[in-house]
Amino acid sequence: MFNIKQLTKGNNMDNLKKIGLTALGTALVTAGSAQAASMSVSGATSIFFNGEDNSDLGNGWSMTDSLTFTASGEMDNGFTVSTSIEIDGNNMDDRSISIDTGDLGKLTFSGSGSSGPIGAWDDVTPSANEEAHGVAVSGTAAGAANAASSANRFIWDYTAMDGLAIKAAYTPSGGVGVVESSTEIGALYTGIDGLSVYLAMGENNNQPTTGITGKADLSAMAITYAMGALTVGYQVNETDSGTANEDEDFTAMGISYAVSDDLSISYNVSEIDFESGSNDQEATGVSFSYTSGGLTISGTHSTIDNVAGTGTADNTGYEVNFSFAF
Repeated sequence: MFNIKQLTKGNNMDNLKKIGLTALGTALVTAGSAQAASMSVSGATSIFFNGEDNSDLGNGWSMTDSLTFTASGEMDNGFTVSTSIEIDGNNMDDRSISIDTGDLGKLTFSGSGSSGPIGAWDDVTPSANEEAHGVAVSGTAAGAANAASSANRFIWDYTAMDGLAIKAAYTPSGGVGVVESSTEIGALYTGIDGLSVYLAMGENNNQPTTGITGKADLSAMAITYAMGALTVGYQVNETDSGTANEDEDFTAMGISYAVSDDLSISYNVSEIDFESGSNDQEATGVSFSYTSGGLTISGTHSTIDNVAGTGTADNTGYEVNFSFAF
């Protein structure tokens, strides 16, 4: 297994924080007056059904609906400033402000909904719908990573060269009583046709937002390769907790196949090795996705053994989603 935990030690994270704050200061100081802004609205809604074999969820039918309002404008210095707000049901959901500087990359302040490289790349193995452990089951299935809070954080995206993108995140604090910041940095290489290589490292000092109780060093590595209609992928993540018996090792594999331009199917497996016990969480999922115009029908059937490391908790879950975009 590729181990990059040691890269998070020392002054690397402190240097990343300084870089992020310097980029923010530069963007804010050099921003000039805005020109005429462009506005757009997009929307999506879906009818959703899910169920489980070992529990009674009641009425499994529900719906989702969202409207996303976006505004952007170019500053006198050539920077593009944009803001996006999503209204989901009766609530304000994802929202962000970004400053695209061009050669210096794009700096985004995310109030909600955006992730750094650890969270965004927690499981990139190819799937037509859900991750192997993605269907809700009785009890809470452990996730692929233990990233810090995704609220009120800074995210920087930078294209270093053709085929190499850098992504970093800085979370000042996780809330009341959590005063330490958390930082992540990652790289995505796509310089070879069909190949994507992901590498990320970071720290989570906002532990109340995750299933771990201690501070943790995080790492993730993944590789996917597309050969015509077939895509395969493999991923390993590590959580090195400062609390005894809280380390986690995540492994996932996936394969997807585009049967046609409209229909895709996939098979995914994942496993989480918990330091605290001998019962690894093992998940298997089969998914499909079919698109016709603005309608997408997708579904997943997952089997999860030892949910969250509990030896007596095995379950099967399934979902079907009818999504409309406009």
